[in-house]
Amino acid sequence: MASTDLSKRKFLTRVAQTAALGITAVNAPYIYSKKTTTVRVLGTHVTLQEALRKQAMQDLGIHLEFDPRGSAAVLQKAAANPQSFDLYEQWSDSINILWQAGAIQPIDIERLTYWNEINSLTKTGKVHPKARIGKGDAPNKLLYVQPDNSLGETASKKISFMPYVHNVDSFGYNTNIIDKGVPYETESWGWLLDKKNKGKVALVNAPTIGIFDAALAAEGAGLMKFSNIGNMTVAEIDQLFSIITEKKQQGHFAGFWASVPQSVDYMVSGRVSIQSMFSPGVSSSKGQGVPVTYASPKEGYRAWHGVMCLSANTKGHVKDAAYEYMNWWLSGYPGAFIARQGYYISNPQRSRPLMTAEEWDYWYSGKPTTQALKGTDGNVSITAGEMRDGGSYIKRFSNIAVWNTVMDNYDYSLDKWYEFLNS
Repeated sequence: MASTDLSKRKFLTRVAQTAALGITAVNAPYIYSKKTTTVRVLGTHVTLQEALRKQAMQDLGIHLEFDPRGSAAVLQKAAANPQSFDLYEQWSDSINILWQAGAIQPIDIERLTYWNEINSLTKTGKVHPKARIGKGDAPNKLLYVQPDNSLGETASKKISFMPYVHNVDSFGYNTNIIDKGVPYETESWGWLLDKKNKGKVALVNAPTIGIFDAALAAEGAGLMKFSNIGNMTVAEIDQLFSIITEKKQQGHFAGFWASVPQSVDYMVSGRVSIQSMFSPGVSSSKGQGVPVTYASPKEGYRAWHGVMCLSANTKGHVKDAAYEYMNWWLSGYPGAFIARQGYYISNPQRSRPLMTAEEWDYWYSGKPTTQALKGTDGNVSITAGEMRDGGSYIKRFSNIAVWNTVMDNYDYSLDKWYEFLNS
């Protein structure tokens, strides 16, 4: 896609207006001592968890301030006000927007301790030579800073983000209400638009994510066909929103969630029986007694890659501490921790010794567990004998339909998304 199309005034004006409503630039002086240096991390509830914050502060001797928000709110704040954070954590589909807005700075590969351990998924787009590369922006297309300061897949010494957590997403459904399907055979994104589920369906309220869930659902239900689902035309966007707007007006959707805790509340409360979900939401719902299956759609997954980015304003000792925190994320403990909520890390072999054999076999190898496993919240989320939905790491990442992407017609799709929510 043309990168110049992604820095449009409309988006930046919108996020600037959002910022003006309640975000004040922060330029506090820092005390230049490692033990008192504060690093402000802006991200989502997915990775900004209190247990990780405490462990990192203990291990590194720095102070961390976490600011967790919903996906759209995180991107709005970061693009409009890079002074308000030191490190940014979100998904790779936000990279082009942040880069074009000048909100983030290049990361020096030579300062990343575990760079050589990072697997091929980020660097080549494939976790296995025979895996299919999904449509849209595979992370390798956005990784390296090129000589002309654009982003691309030709290797260089500077990168736009540090690769860390990643996963494939789909939808979760309550098997007390919806019959369990067959992974990769009968489970379909089309279920999200099935009349049988009317009034009990929710989508994620994030324009660069929810649109693909809706598109995969429309295509899976046989309602339309995309020439390239990772870069929809204006006509295709119009057709898609016509379909889901009509569904919304018929009462098909029960809500649109903006954060993982909200998605869990939707499922646990019974507000929905099927919805867009992230893996931690599935684990938490199961931990609270709701039998949620995380679908393995026959059409393929929507994949995402986590990105950790340096604010354009981060410098000095704060920048040094930020690098320490980035390196800490690939040092073993965080990878083992987030595996228990279903997420993968870019250098999994370093985390393997910190996981039990049963945990590794379940989360990475796709084998049935011989004992109950707990999630990050301490509740049992996996019972003995269960096999991970979708199977192994290799199996799941070999079946990608589309990556989270900012399309050429992003501005147009953004307008249509908000029209849809207000319809």
